[in-house]
Amino acid sequence: MSNENLKLSPIVWGHWRLAEWNLSPKELLELSQKCIDLGIDTIDSADIYGNYSCEKLFGDALALNSSVRKSLKIITKCGIKLLSDKNPDVYVKHYDYSAKHIIGSVENSLKNFRTDYIDMLLLHRPSPLLNPEEVAMAFSKLKESGKVLHFGVSNFLPHQVDMLREFISVPIEVNQVEISPLQLEHLQNGNLDHMIKNHIVPMAWSPLGGGRLLKPKNEHEKGIYETIFKIAKNHSALPDQIIISWLTSHPSKIVPIVGSGKFERISNAMKAANIKLSLQEWFEIYSAALNNEVP
Repeated sequence: MSNENLKLSPIVWGHWRLAEWNLSPKELLELSQKCIDLGIDTIDSADIYGNYSCEKLFGDALALNSSVRKSLKIITKCGIKLLSDKNPDVYVKHYDYSAKHIIGSVENSLKNFRTDYIDMLLLHRPSPLLNPEEVAMAFSKLKESGKVLHFGVSNFLPHQVDMLREFISVPIEVNQVEISPLQLEHLQNGNLDHMIKNHIVPMAWSPLGGGRLLKPKNEHEKGIYETIFKIAKNHSALPDQIIISWLTSHPSKIVPIVGSGKFERISNAMKAANIKLSLQEWFEIYSAALNNEVP
């Protein structure tokens, strides 16, 4: 078990919609191997994805060739309890960060993925009832047992991260938040500055704005798209590559999560690393996102 921070691939392969890709275990394994060959060795999942099905679907694929697991870094999340036929006792969606639930969730994830360790566990969303002592107890036990190697959070604000760090004995290595030209919150609320200061890696979920940056639905979105399209043309690139490059240009070293079952889209995202936006191009997109010039 390493004490060093987990080294993520430049693009993380997101499994939020894995159940919708309708891939057989063999097809999913083949796509996984192609991603690994491309340099994408980190996958992002969660216990609740696909109504609690995505972890197992991926585990079924890995079971076809157990050696592939050694080439992968698996990130998963816990803490949200959904209304679901899988949870007959849950009658209201809520968060549970008791030590018992965190440890139990990891045990389920290990079973689903058919592995004996999770590379990184994230707390999925901050809870108004989060007890840091319970989290600290769970993290310590999971770390000591080797069942989880690294830890992080998702959708946390700086003060929430700081509160947690006061109690736990392991570093918070990642904060996964929504960042895109349609979601500027974490560029403006001090969260990315906080991550730079504390050596926390920002992972960006929904980097393409849920697809709305490529298929705009209103005038503001059309304005952003037109700016991105113009810059893409200048670089002989695709608009989605420009968006990825815009994110990875940030000094906090944002790692985008690309959630696609199509290898071409995943491959295009990796190629975005070779696109270098100028300072003015970056601010062109930012100004379009603000719908105004910077102050």
